[in-house]
Amino acid sequence: MEASSLRIREVSKSFPAPDDPLTRRLTLSNISLSLAAGELVSLIGPSGCGKSTLLRLIAGLDSPDSGELLVGSEPITSPNAERGLVFQDPNLFPWLTVRRNIQAGLVARGVLREKRDEVDQFMRLVGLEVFANAYPHHLSGGMAQRAALARALINHPKVLLLDEPLGALDAFTRMRMQDEVLRLWQAHRTTMLLVTHDIDEAIYMSDRIMIMSPRPGKIEQTISVGLDRPRQRTSEDFLRLRGDILELLHLAGESSVENKN
Repeated sequence: MEASSLRIREVSKSFPAPDDPLTRRLTLSNISLSLAAGELVSLIGPSGCGKSTLLRLIAGLDSPDSGELLVGSEPITSPNAERGLVFQDPNLFPWLTVRRNIQAGLVARGVLREKRDEVDQFMRLVGLEVFANAYPHHLSGGMAQRAALARALINHPKVLLLDEPLGALDAFTRMRMQDEVLRLWQAHRTTMLLVTHDIDEAIYMSDRIMIMSPRPGKIEQTISVGLDRPRQRTSEDFLRLRGDILELLHLAGESSVENKN
């Protein structure tokens, strides 16, 4: 399946207020963004600004109050294998082996027989062929997350949504996994939207970084990352961009405090 563009047009989403279920609290306000086919974009912003809510809308797990979401020219109305979603928790089935976890989507879609060879291919791609018959509790955090990535990518999604997928890993494993995700992205050129709180991760991995405002979330600024790959985390350009983004997020945080006063 080819990568596809992703477009979000003036999408708003509200939820019942915890202290008063009869009133609704706006989480996303007229948010618009677009990703070109094969682009890797990061979404960063203050906690509670609606990043994960936006991913759930794109995945089709929830519906917007207003606005439009499109993959290519097709509106998003429900979950679909063409939109993969990887969470911070690998969410592997504990009673299934690595092989059976990775092929679970193929089984659900009734296409395992014709695509069985791809299971071995994707296990090799993420370096888990030796662990094909292991169960999730035998795996390290990084290995479990690689299995989750393989399970999502084997469906050849047009868009892959990554919700803090490396957030639970230690720093060294996280950096290795960033290279792993980039290698998979470069091999398949899947359109990827990555939610992360790690600014270095966003700069290291992304073509563009979108900064969201505090709730109700909207895209406050888009930054193109014009650094050659592989990127050097200690280069002057990398550190300068990191400083610029930190300043923007600090200002966003200040405006959030002002809004509460």
